[in-house]
Amino acid sequence: MRARHKEQHKIENVNWLRAAVLGANDGIVSTASLVLGVAAAHAGHASILVAGIAGLIAGAMSMATGEYVSVSSQLDTERAALDKERAELADDLEAEHRELAAIYVRRGLDLGLARQVADKLMAHDALGAHARDELGISEVTLVKPLQAAVASACSFAAGAVLPLAVAALVPAPTLVPAVAGSALLALALLGALAARTGGAKLVPSIVRITFWSALAMAVTYGVGALFGTSVA
Repeated sequence: MRARHKEQHKIENVNWLRAAVLGANDGIVSTASLVLGVAAAHAGHASILVAGIAGLIAGAMSMATGEYVSVSSQLDTERAALDKERAELADDLEAEHRELAAIYVRRGLDLGLARQVADKLMAHDALGAHARDELGISEVTLVKPLQAAVASACSFAAGAVLPLAVAALVPAPTLVPAVAGSALLALALLGALAARTGGAKLVPSIVRITFWSALAMAVTYGVGALFGTSVA
């Protein structure tokens, strides 16, 4: 007997991967930038760590809240679209059948085969067929607000721990290059991991994440230095 074949596609990881990568990236970048900005303003070591810890807690809660609200809004939109499609199926099933068949014709099937496919799929699950092929909604792409919120908060906190740990362990004279260097290295690894998990190319992902993160840290450091000099 032949073994049952089940394909695994990277797109199945899209929901948690997007939230986790965004959270970790933001945790590293925002906390490292905050630490660098406060350090550039000539703050003491203890003040730098307090600012970093406050940034970790506030950032994690903000990420969770924002992600939950955003994804919940998307879910509400998807549910409203499904409710509308359900009502259309109840009102005029034949018109919906023609609409589904027309979709398959545009995808390359001849009209007769397209009608047969529409017949079979609508007999099995009419709403599911229209959700997938007309609206682009499926179990794979259906968003999960709580999952996204928890992933964002946890990944943000995990990312923020790195620059905080470096800032706590290294002496003050080497704090800025150590935090910046470790953050960029971690971001490059994160970009590679995200690309590998999502099946994308490594180099563009790494370059994209490190360039913009380095720019964010440099700008924050510059602002901190400017205000620190002004206050001094």
